[in-house]
Amino acid sequence: MTIHEAPSERAIDDVEDVQISPPKKWAAGIPGITHSVGPAVRDMGPTRAARLLTSMNHKDGFDCMSCAWPDPSHRKIAEFCENGAKAVTWEATPITVPTSFWAEHPIPVLLEKSDYWLGMQGRLVEPVYKAADSDAYTPIGWDEAFRIIGDKLRSLDSPDRAAFYTSGRTSNEAAFVYQLFARAFGTNNLPDCSNMCHESTGAALSEAIGVGKSTVTYDDFAQADLIVIMGQNPGSNHPRMLTALEEAKKAGATIVAVNPLPEAGLMRYKNPQKVNGWIGKGTGLADDYLQIRLSGDQALMQAVAKRVLEAEKAAPGTVLDHDFIDTYCQGFDEFAASLEALDEVEVLRATGLTSGEIGGLADRYIAADRVIITWAMGLTQHKRAVATIKDIMNLLLLRGNIGRPGAGASPIRGHSNVQGDRTMGIWEKMPPAFLDKLQNEFHFDPPRADGVDSVDGIRALADGRVTVWFALGGNLVAAISDTDVAESAVQKAEMTVQVSTKLNRSHAVVGREALILPTMGRTEIDLQASGEQFVSVEDTVCAVHPSWGKVDPVSPNLLSEISIVTRLARATLADKVDVDWAGFEADYDRIRDHIAHVCTGCEDYNGRIRQEGGFVLAHGPRDSRTFPTDTGKAKFTLNELQVVECPPGRLLLQTIRAHDQFNTTIYSLNDRYRGVKQGRDVIFVNPLDIAALKLTDGQRVDVHSEFTDGVDRVLRGFRLVSYPTARGCAAAYFPEANPLVPLGATAEVSNTPASKSTVIRIEATTTAVAA
Repeated sequence: MTIHEAPSERAIDDVEDVQISPPKKWAAGIPGITHSVGPAVRDMGPTRAARLLTSMNHKDGFDCMSCAWPDPSHRKIAEFCENGAKAVTWEATPITVPTSFWAEHPIPVLLEKSDYWLGMQGRLVEPVYKAADSDAYTPIGWDEAFRIIGDKLRSLDSPDRAAFYTSGRTSNEAAFVYQLFARAFGTNNLPDCSNMCHESTGAALSEAIGVGKSTVTYDDFAQADLIVIMGQNPGSNHPRMLTALEEAKKAGATIVAVNPLPEAGLMRYKNPQKVNGWIGKGTGLADDYLQIRLSGDQALMQAVAKRVLEAEKAAPGTVLDHDFIDTYCQGFDEFAASLEALDEVEVLRATGLTSGEIGGLADRYIAADRVIITWAMGLTQHKRAVATIKDIMNLLLLRGNIGRPGAGASPIRGHSNVQGDRTMGIWEKMPPAFLDKLQNEFHFDPPRADGVDSVDGIRALADGRVTVWFALGGNLVAAISDTDVAESAVQKAEMTVQVSTKLNRSHAVVGREALILPTMGRTEIDLQASGEQFVSVEDTVCAVHPSWGKVDPVSPNLLSEISIVTRLARATLADKVDVDWAGFEADYDRIRDHIAHVCTGCEDYNGRIRQEGGFVLAHGPRDSRTFPTDTGKAKFTLNELQVVECPPGRLLLQTIRAHDQFNTTIYSLNDRYRGVKQGRDVIFVNPLDIAALKLTDGQRVDVHSEFTDGVDRVLRGFRLVSYPTARGCAAAYFPEANPLVPLGATAEVSNTPASKSTVIRIEATTTAVAA
């Protein structure tokens, strides 16, 4: 048997020093202010902090880089949350990486460092290059950097030997020119971070209603009668959502939370911008909290739908929205018939819930005229994620909860512009209609064969089909599953290139040649030949708005992402295609003129983006109950229920973020709401399960994942934490737990890593663990 262990030399804490306290039962309040504004003033200075924090998410300011939560129409002076403030502080720090750093920290030294340590070194301000015969980066000039990369790309025997990865922080304009460059070069190898998060959402919604995006607006939350929140932790991952939920509660909405973990933000919210958030009890949010077994969400949706159908049979014409179903939908009869055989015993085993709990949710759903179901990665990262989300859509369609105020499907994107990237063409399998428009606009024939996504990109690196990996942002080697396999694959590359603001793990895990290209952040003023520029982003409800930098760049040597991509295109393509790359860099309006012609819904982009607050992309199902599926109707779908089997003595593991974290970016080693301080190498387990396993709270344990591929993947020396999660379930932090998830463990259809339902066994540690 092969053994894959997470390297102990990368440990970032000594588990003996980790401090554990009871988890919180409410979120935000005064601590939300002190943990956001305090560090911002300390690290950036009062003037810089005030300028940035008061312009974040404002109509003439910059868009928060921490999540894609939409902005309300009437904005407050402080239109930011704790994690948004931390993201700005992290990006806009005046601390920079000195030139001397690179000689003092060769690749072997960087490999020993944690992502937390790397990110704390400051902003990157000069291009650096690691030659094939060297183990250290050396500063070089921009022209030399572009020459090296361009020469390498032109030397490839096929454009498909290169892959161009994208982070969700990339602006619409940068994303558009990036995909244009990749396709002009000759490949659709455009993996992105959506492959690892909401790809399951896009696949499911596209089949059910023809559009892979949210069907609600910000204002819909305050108009809903019932909001069902599934598989997400807004208190840490998108805290501004708590304000919308508070508004909904005050307007009379009922909220049901469905999550194995009790999340403080879903229980009670103390709004730090209101008096009762300082001295009062705040607002109770979840009326019911269903602590579901991991991977049981599909069974729950089917069981609720079956109860709705049974209620209709008991009182014909009073429960279902027959007009909506008959006019706008297809497949209802087959769907209804399929649920007749649903086994209640199987449902209870899959969900870990009682019949009463499931029935209570069904009763609330039937009683509500307007229902929103909202979800995040707790649903999208399972083997049956796409089927689960299609069953959410089935439930919503039964009572016409699509295309009317206060109702709809609300996937919450965690990355600030991952949705905009896709609109701009960042996808390895863009439809022919988009490629046709690109061809007509720029007079070249884009490649038509599908490219690689993130998971298949790692496979392609491993087997030598891809030899150059270019990343516009992100930290793929830390974010992707099966860390050992992923890192080995990247190290086989002939060249890796990272466009980044700060150091991360992907700068240490490199190919034979490697470059880091430092770029400006979203907070920084972008001056080009035609003057100050702005960019645009799309949030989770399809609203597109401008973003203006507000402070000077930390170094005059930095280039914008658009400058980097367009200069790379000039160095690589020369006159291969008739594209005015230099004009794009000089004036971003020229990019937006082309976006208007190529990207669906972006007509008159330059005019509409200059309207106050930007504009909202058209959405047929939401706006007019028109469904751009192959039949023109919304589809009830048939989805086989599959229960994840967990043998006796085993648990189901999910990966989670800590509170002081944004994706792989670690702001501190604390998780305030879960009661963890100064450590991340922990695993949360129900106290009854700890007792059943004959283990004790606080002891060191080894965590093994169990798959049939003959590989023993193990995390050693983690601290066991007694925690009120659902029975049979466990949780550990992302990305530390990624080594437990095989690269091949992915969601059906979407190929998203299935990081939320890994079968594990926990054993007492018997060997010494390095601190």
